[in-house]
Amino acid sequence: MSMRQRFLVLALWGLALALVAWTLGQLPLGEMLVRLAQLDWQDYLWWSLTNVLILALAVKRWQVLAFALHANLGMSWLFRLRQAGGAVSFITPGPQFGGEPLQLFWLNRHARLPLHQAIAVLGLDRLLETGTNIAVLLAGVLLMVGTAIMPVAQWLQVAAVLLLILGALVTTTLVIIHHPGWLAERFRRIASHWQSDKPPEGNTAGWEQLAALLRQAVVQERPRLWLASGLAIAGWGLLLFELLLLLRFLGLSVTVADLILIMLGMRLAMLLPAPGGIGTVEASLFWSFSFLGLPLSAAAGVIALTRLRDVVILLIGLGCLAGLQRPFARRNKTPAANGI
Repeated sequence: MSMRQRFLVLALWGLALALVAWTLGQLPLGEMLVRLAQLDWQDYLWWSLTNVLILALAVKRWQVLAFALHANLGMSWLFRLRQAGGAVSFITPGPQFGGEPLQLFWLNRHARLPLHQAIAVLGLDRLLETGTNIAVLLAGVLLMVGTAIMPVAQWLQVAAVLLLILGALVTTTLVIIHHPGWLAERFRRIASHWQSDKPPEGNTAGWEQLAALLRQAVVQERPRLWLASGLAIAGWGLLLFELLLLLRFLGLSVTVADLILIMLGMRLAMLLPAPGGIGTVEASLFWSFSFLGLPLSAAAGVIALTRLRDVVILLIGLGCLAGLQRPFARRNKTPAANGI
């Protein structure tokens, strides 16, 4: 990492923590502690089970997509891979991405997938997840247009940005599938690593294999692709249910429009380049609760509970990361394993 990159990361972390400090300074933390103390073990059990189901659906979706691409990967291994990559993504700027190079490495080295197949398995899952997220957010914003919450012009501006992102994802996918040669010419340096026995300017085999694999999945594995899409949407339903649970735990009864607005604020905040959404999510909850006239102590409670969940998931991810690194660390220490 260069000095400029380190400075950018540190600056983003500093801004995020400063935003957290400012947000928490506006909240009645004493009242928040009273509300949290009223939760019993059954509340935490329901909340924990909901999060376990959210994680299980995400991993199952990835496994279904892997099967569609002829990669027979187990749920437990994919769970470790997903959480390890998620831990890296959480601590790097932008909580949506960051751990993909690590996941690609393990798919190629540990699962013994060819590079083009590993890229397809990882890329299709990330594409479906990102596309579903943007599409659901766009649908939520359009629903807000029909309400009296916030001016229509502001919602339409957000919708336009989301529509541009979704259009870019669709366009990129179509280019990869239908014009792999053109794409390879634009990324000669990457293509040269896929088949080292050919000159970079004529090397398109890796891209063509990737495109052929994706085309085959689209034509022959549509039921699995639809199932994966359904699992992605079901995951969003569980996210809304989790937020509803937290609000109910804190003694709040909100309308559907209020619930969607709070969720939109949180998820749009996660798109900003702050590590783990730290600061941006807290600020979005402070804004949405203030806008809706809900108790700020409840906003502080939601912040505390969501960050508690994030810490637990981060620790699980770091444990998975350590577990995945251990076999290769031992192998690298053994001369015979390196062919020496």
